Parts: sequence; structure tokens; C-alpha cells
Amino acid sequence: MEQQQETADLPGGSPTLIDVEQAEAAIVEHYPRLVRLAYLVLPPGMGRTRRVLAAHGLAQRALPRGRANGAGAGPQTGVRPQTGADGRGGAGATTGLPGQRGAEGAADDAGYAFVRLRVLRGALRAARRRRLPLGPALPRVWGLRLSPSPGGSDELALDKALSQLSGPGRAAYALRGLERLDDREAREVLKAAGVADPRGALAEADTVEDPAGSRDGTLLESPEFDPCALRARPTDLMRRRQHARAALAAAAALVVCGTLLGVPGEGWGPSGAAAPPYARNPSSERALDPAELTRAAPEAWRTATRADFSTWPARGDRTGDTPLLRRALAVWARPGRSVRVSATPGTQSGPPSGPPQLLYAGEVDQVAVVLLYDGLRVVRYAEAGDGDGGAVALDFARADAADAASSTGLVVTRADGNVRYLAAPWVRHPSVRDLVRPGEAARPLRLTADGVTDPVRAGGADLVGGAGRAPECESWTALRLGSRLVTDLGEIVPARLTYGAPGGRGGGPRDVSGAPARAAWAHTACRLPLLHSRGVRTVNAWRFAAQRLPEGGGAAEWVCTRAETWRGAGGRVLAQFQPPTTDPAAPAAVVANAGDSPACGPREPRVLAGALWKSRAGRWYLLAAGSSQVTSVAARGDVRGTAVGRTLTLPAREGDQARLSGRLVSGGRLSALR
Repeated sequence: MEQQQETADLPGGSPTLIDVEQAEAAIVEHYPRLVRLAYLVLPPGMGRTRRVLAAHGLAQRALPRGRANGAGAGPQTGVRPQTGADGRGGAGATTGLPGQRGAEGAADDAGYAFVRLRVLRGALRAARRRRLPLGPALPRVWGLRLSPSPGGSDELALDKALSQLSGPGRAAYALRGLERLDDREAREVLKAAGVADPRGALAEADTVEDPAGSRDGTLLESPEFDPCALRARPTDLMRRRQHARAALAAAAALVVCGTLLGVPGEGWGPSGAAAPPYARNPSSERALDPAELTRAAPEAWRTATRADFSTWPARGDRTGDTPLLRRALAVWARPGRSVRVSATPGTQSGPPSGPPQLLYAGEVDQVAVVLLYDGLRVVRYAEAGDGDGGAVALDFARADAADAASSTGLVVTRADGNVRYLAAPWVRHPSVRDLVRPGEAARPLRLTADGVTDPVRAGGADLVGGAGRAPECESWTALRLGSRLVTDLGEIVPARLTYGAPGGRGGGPRDVSGAPARAAWAHTACRLPLLHSRGVRTVNAWRFAAQRLPEGGGAAEWVCTRAETWRGAGGRVLAQFQPPTTDPAAPAAVVANAGDSPACGPREPRVLAGALWKSRAGRWYLLAAGSSQVTSVAARGDVRGTAVGRTLTLPAREGDQARLSGRLVSGGRLSALR
């Protein structure tokens, strides 16, 4: 079972990956405090019952669904330090997000800090809207009104005072009084939660005149503000009786309609985990008829003008299993409630417009898998090998405009951190390479007669992160299929890895080969979790500058990593700084992380980035470097200065902020990536 984690932007130092289990443990351990925090921030006008349910819903929905970055750099103005006293990247930095102080042992708990921030964001969002609709997102309690136990006059006075504040003001007051954070720490949390004016929120909280009973700091922890200790009273009994009668009448009508719709007739046959058919459209039925599936000729890929998924022949030991194919097509058209459906960003999950192409149908690791292609999407259907109930999964991935470089393989199964791929028919001798060990030779990988590989360790499967420290990244697996190097980023279609300047004289990014390319990827591989589950098509690494460090610190390298998606939008750009090191696998420090930026790409093949660096003697410097088109670099802010050429080195102090800009050969200006 693949371990789930999620990425999120939080203020602080180097990225720390938060496992779902770590976040769940923090929620379970500190659940009453999280619910109390949400209850205090939610708008009082919602009503006490809705406030209670909303607070519990926010605390329960704080559990992440994917990979979490518990201490990644949030949006900052200027340049923040990314390296330590030894000149290395921030691999050992601790989280900068203030921990909880109101409970024993949680001050350094990055998991608690992460879920607290998610709860706070949700409560502030509801406060801005002044409402939170009752629906599936909230817990359901039928026939009861719930409210916290009433307090005394002090609690009543404080509740009235808090009701006069805005959502950010209540959040600031709760962070001070309940979480025991000082003003600096509270400002960091408020800023990370999306508050535009944290200082204003703290000033607003200062206007609350604490009742006499709150001077010992325990009034916020009284039963009046505890949505976990509740009083229950019945709702309107007469209205409930009327609603029950209406529900019985609706259920009877539904039974009658269901009986009429279920009259026997020509249908699609057993559909497994699919929902009941909702239409009888002849074109739709043909598209979902196993007999109508298209299949490429076995040797079509040899003579086709374009090599892509459309030229793959149907492979696998169950390509003739009509019941399996019928279930896969029916579930694609009408996934039932028991089906786990996933789709890469920007991918439609509707039924095919015509008969799709069969790429694979077979049993692997006791799982029956069907891979289908409709010209725009690759669809993976998986069920228990015997087809008799059990879990069913349906995964969608965009694959429009695929070519020979991006259609070299597909994920067939994932289990226990291992992945099996279906290789393209033109791949004959696949191999496995560890990106963080550039000196090691690639290991041969066996293919079955159907083109399925032996199990391969998923990229980052062994990545381990703990509270308050950077993840330990000792290996990252990539698969060489033909001349292409690909890696698993949690989707059906693996991402292709390349190296080189975009739009340069060498013809743009190329396949990863040669010592410089492997060395750059050795320092970059452990940053790939930031691109997980984003629908990434290609990831290119580019060494855009080298810089001599002051005080004889050696030569540092600047690398730009750009991820392109299948949908075009949603790309991501990382600027990385790599000080001199004897460790070929030392991860570079991420000094800028931008989304939807054209930098480092074919539309804008240039970049400028900067970082604070501390020498071995303990002195701080502002460093900046640009690509070859940059002729001068200027800094404004806490550090000011200009340098002719592509690099800039200025004395600085810890925590200084600077705005960087560069002059281009064309005479234009270039802002620093952020």
C-alpha cells in the first residue's frame, strides 16, 4: 500500500515531509484543543450548534490526503537564508513554524503545527464568508441541538467581546491565549494561514478587555468554549414527525420507479462495481461494448508515422476475458460508490466518446489490471484477481499530444512501495538507476513476454521525515526505458527527466546522460516530492550559473528545475543553490519555488535567484546569480548594491530581506524568481 503524504506551504526552514500517520497522530492527541481553536475563530453568527459541528468538521478534515510539507518555505518577500553555518543546504534545518505550548510535548511537533494551520485556515475561510453550509463536509447529528456547557459572567463577557472581533482578530486572540504564542510566533502562523494583516489582527485582539477571571490565562479553556463537552436538547419534535412522513412517501416513490427501471431488457450484462445504467444511448453502448474495443496491430509501432500510445498492441494474458473488459468499461462509464477514483489535475473522468483502445489486460501480483486509451486519456482499472468483489480502483491520466519520448511506459501496479511498469513495445532492455548515486552503473531490469517489468522501488519510497527535521533521502529510483529516463511521481504515466538549457544552442533539454547531467540530478532528485501528484509530464534540471564564494569558500552551483504538466498550466519552477560539498548526493537548497512561471522554460529561457549564505567564519553574505543573458545584478532593501556580470556578492546580516533584479543583454529587466 503506498504511503500517503501531502505537500503544503508553511513558513519556516527546509521542507519537512509530514506523513498522513504523523498528522493523524497529532489530530488524535490534540483533538480537543484543535476543535476548541476552530470554535473560537468561527463566526458567532452561525449559531452554537452549527459552530460546534463546523469546529469538529474542520478538525477532522485537517488530515491531509497526500504529501505534506510541514515546514516548507512559505511566500516570503525578498531572500531568506537557506544554508547553515557549514555552508551546506538546509537539509538539517528545523521547522520555523511555532509549535503548541499549551500541551505537554507538542512544542516541537511539526505534525501538530501542520494540522493546526489547516484548522485555522478553514476557520478563517468560514469567518470571511460568515457562513459554513451544512452538508457532507460536516458531522451529522439528527434530532439534537448541541451547545457547550454554559459558563459564568466572565465567560459571557469574554464571548461577547470576541463576537465584536473579525475572524483574524479572534484567531490572534486564541493563538495568544490558547496556544500561548508570543506576538512574533502568532504573526507567523496568521501569515501562513492567509491573513493579509497579521499585525492588525494582533492589534485588534489587544482591544479585548479581559474579564477578571481571565487573568490566570485559563478562561479560554473553560467549558463555555469547549465544543467537546456538550449539552444535548431535542429539536422541533412536530417538524421532525412531518419530515419523517415525507421521507417515507419519497422512499415508496423511489421503490416504484426503481422497479420500473429494472424491467429486464437488452443490457450490458454483469457490470461489477459499476453503478446502475442511467441511459440507453446506442452510441454509448457501442463505446462500452468489449467487442468494439480497438486494438493496434502487433507491429504497428514499427511502421507508424508517430510512435505513441495509439501504436501499442494489446498485451496481457486476459485480453480475451470479455467479462473483465465489460466490468472495466462499465465502471469507467458509471463508477459506483465503492470504486476509488483518482485523476491527475486537469483530467476529465467521464466516459469515452467512442470505443477506446485496449493497451493491456492481465493479472499482476494477484490484481487484474486493464489499461485503456481514448486518444486523450490513459485509464487504469484494477480489481482483485478473481473478480469476485473486493476493492476496485479507477485511475485517469492525461496523455494528449503524447510522443515517443513521453509514451515509453505506464504504471501497472503499486504495492509495498514497489512499482511494475508496462514498457512500450520498442523498449527492449530497460534498466534501473539510483539518481542520488551518479557514480553507480544502471542495473538491468527483466521484462516479461507481455512487456511488464519486475518490481521497481518507487521513487522516494524510502524517504523518511521526522518532526522538525528535513527528510532523509538516501536513494531515488529512476527507470531507463530506451534512451529516456523516467521516474514515478504517483501517477499512471511516469514523468520524463531531462537536462539542459531550455531553447539553448544545443537544441534544448536532452536525455540525462553524461557526468554533468547525472551530478545535477544527484543534488536535485530529493526535491522531486514537491512535484508529486501534479500531472507532471517532464522535469528538466539546468545548471544556469556557477559562483565563487567569498572567504575562499570554493565554487557554488545554481540549478533551475522546471516541471511541465500534461495540461500546460500548473507548471512549477525551483531555483536551487548548491555550495561546495564532497557528498555527491547532498540535496541542494531550494531558494525559490514558483508556480505558473515561464522562467527556465522555452518561453522565457532565463532566470535570476538569490540566497543568504553563512561562511565558515560566521559571516553572512547575500549571493545572487543569473543565467547567461544577465549582464548586471542589483539588490535593494536591507542589502543594497550592484555588480556587473551574472553574479552578485554583498555582505549581509542574518534575516536580511532583499529585492533582486537583473539587466539583460537586450536591455530589459529581469526580476528574481520567488
